[in-house]
Amino acid sequence: MNRIDQHPVIDQKPPRKTVEFLFDGAAMTGFEGEAVSSALFANGVKKFSEHAKDGAPQGIFCANGQCSQCSLIVDGILRKACVTPLRAGMDLRTVRGLPELPADDSPARPTEVRRLSCQVLVIGGGPSGLAAAAELAERGFDVILADDKEELGGKLVLQTHKFFGSEEDCYAGTRGYEIARILERKVRSYPNVRILANSPVLGVYKDRSAGVYEGYSRYILVDFQALVVAAGARERSLVFPGNDLPGVYGAGAFQTLVNRDLVRAARKVFVIGSGNVGLIGSYHALQAGIQVAGICEILPKVNGYKVHADKIIRMGVPIHLSTTVLSVEGDGKVERVTVAAVDKDWQPLLDTARTYEVDTVLVATGLSPCDEFYRQAVSFGFTAVRAGDAEEIAEASSAMFGGKIAALALAKMLGKDVSIDQAWLDKREVLKSRPGDIIERESVEPGPEWRPVFFCTEEIPCNPCTTVCPTHSIQLAPRKGSIMDLPYFHGTCKGCSSCVAACPGLAISLVRSAGGGVAEVQLPFEFDASAWEPGTKLPLLDQDGAFVTDGELVKKFYNKKYRTWVLTLKAPADKAAKVIGIRVQPEEATRPLPQARYSYLPDNAIVCRCERVTVGDIVSFIRENNVRDINQLKTIRVGMGACGSKTCSTLLPQVFRKAGVDPATVTAGTLRPLMLEAGMGELVNESSGGSDK
Repeated sequence: MNRIDQHPVIDQKPPRKTVEFLFDGAAMTGFEGEAVSSALFANGVKKFSEHAKDGAPQGIFCANGQCSQCSLIVDGILRKACVTPLRAGMDLRTVRGLPELPADDSPARPTEVRRLSCQVLVIGGGPSGLAAAAELAERGFDVILADDKEELGGKLVLQTHKFFGSEEDCYAGTRGYEIARILERKVRSYPNVRILANSPVLGVYKDRSAGVYEGYSRYILVDFQALVVAAGARERSLVFPGNDLPGVYGAGAFQTLVNRDLVRAARKVFVIGSGNVGLIGSYHALQAGIQVAGICEILPKVNGYKVHADKIIRMGVPIHLSTTVLSVEGDGKVERVTVAAVDKDWQPLLDTARTYEVDTVLVATGLSPCDEFYRQAVSFGFTAVRAGDAEEIAEASSAMFGGKIAALALAKMLGKDVSIDQAWLDKREVLKSRPGDIIERESVEPGPEWRPVFFCTEEIPCNPCTTVCPTHSIQLAPRKGSIMDLPYFHGTCKGCSSCVAACPGLAISLVRSAGGGVAEVQLPFEFDASAWEPGTKLPLLDQDGAFVTDGELVKKFYNKKYRTWVLTLKAPADKAAKVIGIRVQPEEATRPLPQARYSYLPDNAIVCRCERVTVGDIVSFIRENNVRDINQLKTIRVGMGACGSKTCSTLLPQVFRKAGVDPATVTAGTLRPLMLEAGMGELVNESSGGSDK
């Protein structure tokens, strides 16, 4: 079984009931209630269907209920594996071609749709939705919050790293899944908030009601006066040959499998994209015991926080800049990925191609807002606001403030005498800031007393080190006048290592002289150090991942609050202040094959995954038919698949450009009435309940 039974920062789940099920007739086991997709991954199954068009194998992509790549036949019914809980005795089967409708000659029962009502319906239980619900509840509104997951918190549930930002305002220094629990407990404490967990909103209708798929099993209606749309974001796909092979999926899907469900989803991964999602996803892979062959980024610089990049590089993962993916290949599954450098026009230089043997490729090239419900509500003339990623893609710390601000704006629309604190607006702007300047640090010479050494050189919103220092000796330099400023040391240091353990970027060490040309250095470490004993020799690395010296372990302790090891090592005094990391991955894990192996056929890359329509198909159709309306592409089945065009729609602008058409001149596609699929039986036979105010 591909389970993670030990993790450096995630507690093992309470004992779960093991159940047996069948997959294509083979007996397997999993945990009752876990996602069917996770149970299958744990059993080594990554192919879920064979496409009706050409028999191509299909696997997961988002693991978030947004696409339909993970569809299976579950007890005779086509269902999404990522949102279907496992039960004992389930009969799961690969979808081969178009599934048959099950025989059912029984007439539909006459039923009455269960209805709920509220003043404000909050769509989405991530950081912004939870913050909005709490703010509205504080002001006396009757709130219903509907979310598509059993556990609230959105992407916070998947985040095992410590968050940046302000400790006072957004729990900086706390791990994402712990922040999710804090926010959920707060919202559940309000008697005027009702929560519909594991219940996605399917549609918003003109009579001021929303269709909700309660428990993914029955259809109900919620009547509302106003809406907060905080539905988050979905992962962008990327066009390259082999992008649809089982084993190519979003970084968020990977975090769902690894961090939420504790499934070792891969042996070795390659990551496309160096934004924070790609950098953090790589780090999460290493913590789960999964090798990372490398990260490629088409831009000439890292797209995420430098401290994240520094951290992953010194763990032993290279970041290849000005590099793009040429293709992913394998026999029905991912077996290798080929990348190449690009020229000034972003075209690949094929003579620089290199191939890596991997079983998984993570796409971490950005997110698209899930704002359809907001756009629909506005078109109907409803009172509505959007918050979090549905409004603007940013960090979760910014989303919390965004939820509060959106809630107050809505309260004002509904007649409440409220005002939005300008300080909130200012803090939100800071929290969603792009990284600022790079500022070089002065070198530090170890003295007789402990002293912190800072390896954060890029201005980002972060201040936990200033708030945890017991002597208040770490302060932000007043350059910009916000938490974007870098920390500096002025005062006395007790050597308590709180700053070392709390730093989200693992970018602080402590050093002091031990005499005789030797110094002691305290380093943060978020991997398993339990087996290391005093006297162990460890290779020590600098900020850029270069070897500095070997160090000898003096002592270690585990900071339970921050779930971080602090290691004290001896090193040469002239090198100790340069040390900040320990390599955890061997170099051979990142070596390419001796010769590149690939077929570079860009026109064969899939755009519409559901209907398997390629770049070449669409470009030819656009040119031959003078297409200027995305809806015309439905003629060749683009956007007609089960995901409702949510995946391919973000790729179409670049395809129109390839066809010589300015995307700005093209009419947008029509939104579907229902944003997610629901079983026809649940829609027709809704529920036996009545009104429930």
